[in-house]
Amino acid sequence: MAIAHGEKILKYLEENGKANSLRLSELWNEDHQKIVGTVKSLLCLGDVIEAELHSSVKWDLTEEGKQVTTHGSHEAQVYNAIPPSGSTQTEIMTQASILNAGFTKDMAKVGFSKAMSLGWIAVDKSSGAPKFIQKVSSIQDVVQEHLKELASGKNMLTNELRTEIVKSYEMKPGSSFSTSVTKQETDLTPEMITSGSWKTKEFKAYNLNALGTPVPRGHLHPLMKVRAEFRQIFLEMGFSEMPTNNYVESSFWNFDALFQPQQHPARDAHDTFFLADPATASDIPTDYMERVKNVHSHGGYGSQGYGYDWKVEEAKKNLLRTHTTAVSARMLYALAQGGFKPAKYFSIDRVFRNETLDATHLAEFHQIEGVIADYGLTLGNLIGVLYEFFRKLGIEKLRFKPAYNPYTEPSMEIFSYHPGLKKWVEIGNSGIFRPEMLLPMGLPEDVSVLAWGLSLERPTMIKYGYDNIRDLVGPKVNMQMVADNPLCRLDKHRGTEIKEPDYLQELDIRMDSILTRLRGIENEVSKLKKKDKGSPEKLTLVIEADPIYPPLSVQTLIRILMASRNAPVSVTIHQHSSLKKACSADLMQWAKSTISNVSRVDNLFNLTWIWKPVGPRPVAKVVNHYNGDICGETAVARLLARILESWTDCAFYENYDLNTTAEIDDWLDMWENCIQSGDPNFVVLINHIYNQLNCSDGRKWLTGVLPGTKSLADVFLSTVLGHKLNSDRAKEWLSRCNSF
Repeated sequence: MAIAHGEKILKYLEENGKANSLRLSELWNEDHQKIVGTVKSLLCLGDVIEAELHSSVKWDLTEEGKQVTTHGSHEAQVYNAIPPSGSTQTEIMTQASILNAGFTKDMAKVGFSKAMSLGWIAVDKSSGAPKFIQKVSSIQDVVQEHLKELASGKNMLTNELRTEIVKSYEMKPGSSFSTSVTKQETDLTPEMITSGSWKTKEFKAYNLNALGTPVPRGHLHPLMKVRAEFRQIFLEMGFSEMPTNNYVESSFWNFDALFQPQQHPARDAHDTFFLADPATASDIPTDYMERVKNVHSHGGYGSQGYGYDWKVEEAKKNLLRTHTTAVSARMLYALAQGGFKPAKYFSIDRVFRNETLDATHLAEFHQIEGVIADYGLTLGNLIGVLYEFFRKLGIEKLRFKPAYNPYTEPSMEIFSYHPGLKKWVEIGNSGIFRPEMLLPMGLPEDVSVLAWGLSLERPTMIKYGYDNIRDLVGPKVNMQMVADNPLCRLDKHRGTEIKEPDYLQELDIRMDSILTRLRGIENEVSKLKKKDKGSPEKLTLVIEADPIYPPLSVQTLIRILMASRNAPVSVTIHQHSSLKKACSADLMQWAKSTISNVSRVDNLFNLTWIWKPVGPRPVAKVVNHYNGDICGETAVARLLARILESWTDCAFYENYDLNTTAEIDDWLDMWENCIQSGDPNFVVLINHIYNQLNCSDGRKWLTGVLPGTKSLADVFLSTVLGHKLNSDRAKEWLSRCNSF
C-alpha cells in the first residue's frame, strides 16, 4: 500500500465523514484501481475504516460515437463533402475520407441514406451521369450536438453508447479510526527477534484463503494417461502384460514367424526401418527356424505355403519392430515349449514404421494388442470378447467387416459408430492366427489364438479433442498442454448397471404404437369406403349344410342380400343322395329366389344350396375365387356380411369402426365355442345375452356404443337363439332383428 494514498484517504474521511473511491479517483486524477488497492490495504488494518462494495452503470461513447462528436454525424460528413457544383458518389466518399480518415464505406452508406431522407442532398441526372448535389444551403447536425451534451454529462441519450458497469467502494470511519498509518510487517526476521523490536511491531494478519505458490512437479502425458486406462481394462479382464522392452527385433520374429512372406511389400525399406549396426540377429532357435522355412517354401499343416526360396539371411535382418505382434509370437513360442496352458496376454508399447508424416501419421506410434490362446476357440468367441472389451471403453455399437492379414484367417476390421461424425469409423483389426503360424511353434492342433489390435494415439486424440497428431507427439508439442490436460476417465463400466425395467412405461409405449397403427388402418379403411364401388362383381356361391343343423343365421343374411339388390339373384336348393331321409318342404323352400327374366348365367348372384350330412358346420365355396373351403356357420356368416357390405351402403360387420367390429367378432366366437363345446357353454352364452339386453341402460342392440349398433351379431344370434329367449326385452329385440 502506498502510505501517502492511505493517509490522504483517511484525512478526507476525517474532514467529510464519508467517501467514494470512484469520486476520489476523479477528484485526485488517479487511476481508480490504485484507489481500490489502497482501500483494501486499509481494510487489512482492522476497524480503521468501514467499506461497502457498490456497482453502478456508466454510459460511455463508443469509438464511432467519439468520431461523430469530432467530425459530425455520418449524414453531415456526406453533406460537407459535396462541392457546390455537385459530385459523384465515389468522389464524395474520397473527399469524406480525406476530411476524416476513420470514415468507412459502411458509414458512407448510412450517411447517404440518412441525408437523402432528411432532404439535405438530391440526385441530379440533368448532365447525363448522375451526381449528388446539396439540396439545402445549411444543415443542423442534431446528432453531433446531443452526443457532445452527453460527453459533458448534460444528456442521457442511449444511441451510440456503450454500457459499462463500474464497481466502487463507499467508505466511512471505523471504530478504530486514525489518520496515521503504520506499515505492517509481513515477515518475522532474525534481527527482530535478536533486538526485541518485534514486540512493538504490527504484523499483517495471515490470509488463510490466499492461494499458495504452485509447487513444481512433473505431469503425465495424455498418451500415458489413456495407456493407464487401457492397461487397467486388460487387467480387469484377467490378461497378463507381455514384456515389450525390445524395440529392435529380427525380421524372423517380426515377419517370418507370422507366416508373412519375404517378398511382402511391408518388408521393403520404404516401409520399415532396418538397422545398420548390428545388422543381423543370432538368437533365433534353429529347429523352429527350419520348420518356419519349410512351411513358407513347401507348405505343411494343411497349407501349400508360398512356394519360394526362403532365405535365412533375410530373416536375420534387424529392424525396429513394426508391430507388437512380434512380441506375441515370442510369447506363444515360449508357451508351446513349456507345455501349453491357456493364456491371455496384452501389450501397449511403441512400434515404428517408415511413414510419411502428416496430421494423422507419425514414424512411431503406440499399438494396443490383446491375445487369447485356448482350446476350441472360434470366431464367435472373438466377437464376444471384442464386444466386452469395447463395452468397457464405452463403445457399444460395433460392426465387423471381413479383411485380409497374412497371419490371421479369418480376419476382421472393427468399426464403431461415431455419434459426433454420424458415421461408422474403423477402430481396430482382429482375427484368428493361422495354423501355419501356430503349429510350427509346437502348439497343439486344437488350440486357437484370438488376437486384436488398435492404436493408442487415435482414441487419445478423440478423448482430448486433437485433430493433428503432431500437436500430441513430437517436437512441436506445447509442454504447457502436458501440464494442463485433465485426467483421463474412460466409461469402463458403462452398460454394466442393473436397471429395474419400467414395465408400465414399456406398456404405454407399446399401447401408443398399437393405437397409432390402428388409427392409420382405420383411416385407410375409411378412404377405401369412400371410393366408388363400381359395378358389383358376378358371384357364384355353393353352400353345403346339414338338415339336422340348419344355419338359421345364414338364411336371414341371404334374405337380406336378396332384398337389398335390384339386380337379378337366383337361389336353387338341392338334396344330396347321401341323405337317408328326404328334406321337409320348409327346407326345400329355404330361401325365396327372385324372379329373373334372364338366364342363370347372366344373374349377378347365383346361390346353390345343397342339403348334405356334413354335421353342425356348414361349408361354403366361392366358385373361381377361393381354393379352399369356408367352414363353420360363423365363417359363412362373415363371408355373406362382407358381400352384403361390398354391394350396398349398409353396415353390418366391417363397415363399422374397429372397436365395434372386434366386439362383433367376440359374439361370433362365443357362438362358435358353444357349437364345439356343447350345452354348458350355450347356457353361459344365453345368460350373457340376458345380461346385455336386460341392463338398466336400455340397450337396444348387442354391440356398439349406447344405445348400441345393429350388426351381424344381432342377425346371427337372434335367428339362432331366438326360440330360447323368453324375456319381454328379448322378444322386443328379436322383433327388431327380424325387421332388417
